[in-house]
Amino acid sequence: MYKLIKRLLLLIVILGLSGTAVVYGVLSLSLPALDGNGRSMAVNDPVKISRDTLGQAVINAKSRNDAAYGLGYAHGQDRFFQMDLLRRNAAGELSELFGKAAVELDKKMRFHQLRKRSLAILNTLPERDKQLLKSYTQGVNEGLAQVGYASFEYILTGATQKPWQSEDSLLVIFSMYLDLQSMTFNRDQTLIQLEQIYSKNMVDFLTQPSQYQAALDGSKLAPFAGELPILTSQTTHVASHIEAPQELGSNNWAVTGELTKTAAGMVSDDMHLSMAVPVIWYRAQLNYTQNGKQSQITGVSLPGTPAIVVGTNNKIAWGFTNGYLDTADWIALNSDSNTWLVDEPILLPEGGVETYSLIMSEYGPVKYINEKPYALSWAAHQPYAVNMQLLKLEQADTVDDALALASNVGIPVQNLMVVDSLGNAAWKNIGGIPARTNVSELSVNAQQYSALFEQNEINRPFVKNPPSGRLWTGNSRVVSASDNARFGNGGYALGARSSQIRDRLFEKQTFAESDFYALQLDNQARFLMPWHELLLKQLKTNEVKNAKYITELENWQQCACASSVGYTLVKRYRDEVINLVFNHIEVTLNEHEGTLKPIKRGLEPSLWQLINNKPASWINPQFNSWDEQLAGAFDHTVNKLSEQFGTNIKQWQWGKVNELVIEHPFAKQIPLLAKLLNMPTAAGFGDSYMPAVQGRSFGASQRFIAQPGHLEHAILSVPGGQSGHPLSEFYRAGFSDYIEGKQTALLPQTLMHQIVISPK
Repeated sequence: MYKLIKRLLLLIVILGLSGTAVVYGVLSLSLPALDGNGRSMAVNDPVKISRDTLGQAVINAKSRNDAAYGLGYAHGQDRFFQMDLLRRNAAGELSELFGKAAVELDKKMRFHQLRKRSLAILNTLPERDKQLLKSYTQGVNEGLAQVGYASFEYILTGATQKPWQSEDSLLVIFSMYLDLQSMTFNRDQTLIQLEQIYSKNMVDFLTQPSQYQAALDGSKLAPFAGELPILTSQTTHVASHIEAPQELGSNNWAVTGELTKTAAGMVSDDMHLSMAVPVIWYRAQLNYTQNGKQSQITGVSLPGTPAIVVGTNNKIAWGFTNGYLDTADWIALNSDSNTWLVDEPILLPEGGVETYSLIMSEYGPVKYINEKPYALSWAAHQPYAVNMQLLKLEQADTVDDALALASNVGIPVQNLMVVDSLGNAAWKNIGGIPARTNVSELSVNAQQYSALFEQNEINRPFVKNPPSGRLWTGNSRVVSASDNARFGNGGYALGARSSQIRDRLFEKQTFAESDFYALQLDNQARFLMPWHELLLKQLKTNEVKNAKYITELENWQQCACASSVGYTLVKRYRDEVINLVFNHIEVTLNEHEGTLKPIKRGLEPSLWQLINNKPASWINPQFNSWDEQLAGAFDHTVNKLSEQFGTNIKQWQWGKVNELVIEHPFAKQIPLLAKLLNMPTAAGFGDSYMPAVQGRSFGASQRFIAQPGHLEHAILSVPGGQSGHPLSEFYRAGFSDYIEGKQTALLPQTLMHQIVISPK
């Protein structure tokens, strides 16, 4: 029997090793070759595609078109499946990969008809831009062809790799519109429902300005002056969890040369996005000649597009944060409004088709909100939404050059932060902004629709070289109070993060890259301090019962630190108070297919008004008083943490509760591949409402700091590797430096690989 068991165990081990060998053998077939020579009819002169120790692509070419080819070649080798997902997501074509499970998501995206819009825009682009996109596209497809074998994602889905097309690059830009601006029109929908179900006073109450205002001119919006709304006929409901929107956006700031030792301006930028494997950005350096001028541009590119999105040409350096201006309106249709049906065929694997019938109008696609028809007019639906003008930043020599370009760039509206080697620093909104002036967070009657929505706003505010020498943005209101009335609120962040950044910048008089990096990692919990005080006061009414919680709160370290249990208690307590206090509204909205989610991060000032005034109508029916309601919120906090992490309070440390988990899209479906595909988990560091933004699969998707003319100390840290292939030496390269807070160099290091593509 012993010998039999031993043989069986040996057989299992052999089969396991054989299975592993097969898996690795199949995967290795799709590894790209990073060294060698090739020929192509798509280039006019030899193009060198090198990789450094992190896998950063270094492209050397004699023209911008050939450089686009080289970047496309590298993207096609390293990131094609990611690019495929981006274009399919924007176009509503994921069902062709994943079957009926993706149909509802595809319908949601087909509402915007972005493939049709991409084709239409492509046909209107200047010939030089069409040629550049063509060069990039040829590079992608030839880089993909060099790999030879489809990546494992296509083997698992049984799908076929479709060649890249020029319009696909425009779809990738549209994918960023969907990520960055969907909350704008979802927010308006919530406000429309609140007005219809409750009142305009309720809308004003829930969206009132907070004490956290950090506009560059120091202006303040007028506080809420209405009556506290009264909730009627509250009924007992199971407390709804109001989901929080992710802090899609970013931080950036800059100082003029007066505040640096080099006399050059310095910029910092960290863009906050969902994190997955591979990480969204791709490190690259482009070297080429244009108009007799040698150019070198270093930064991050978005696979699927030929531009450096954030980076530097050593004359200027630039970064972005999401602008959150109001770029969308719901148009209330009437009986005279002209509408028609458009059938959108959604392709399924193996030739199946599901038809989605979309209602269209002259103002945009139509949706029913509270059983009434509304058309969505959105900047992304307009011809000015997408173009190739961002590439012109690569040739800008000064801040003034960059500011002159900003109004004509076709991307989702961003806060451009730009500095130059001469010491200048400036901010301006860059990207598509509707020129209409009748901005509204609620619906607009069809008769009030302005055709100016179909034009891009050229005149927009900017700030250059402020007297303090400091500039900052963090997705809250940046513009003046008067400009806010003109451009509107598209879902601004509360302002606590921007305020903290501003205050930190005024704590020092001279800055180096290390100072900016320390600010990027600032996780002090200033925003939660009033909540800490409220909870501690509440628990001390029964010090014996709450002794262990009081101890953790008194030692909470005032930060979103990995070892802090107290931070977890305060953060989760605030969430439960929100769930209980706004439960009636959330349940009511849910009954109308709505939610408070799009405005949850702005509820802070109204919530504190309720806590301080204790109106009886806002007491959840399961409690008899506000004191009971606040105590009940903490009971819910403890119960939920116990269910999730066990009853041992030491397991509630923030580093575990907010653990960073960066996963490959296929890892959840195939858990056996999780260890191979995912990044290593890391203790949580940071949270919302502070510069160091981090959630469980969300946070700073890159950290960039640069002084043009002095790039030897410039920083670019990314939470993942260059390659999307799990067997690549660059699959996880740079991840550990990001987690450990090391200052990874922006400039390429030792070159390890080189491909040369010569003209055929």
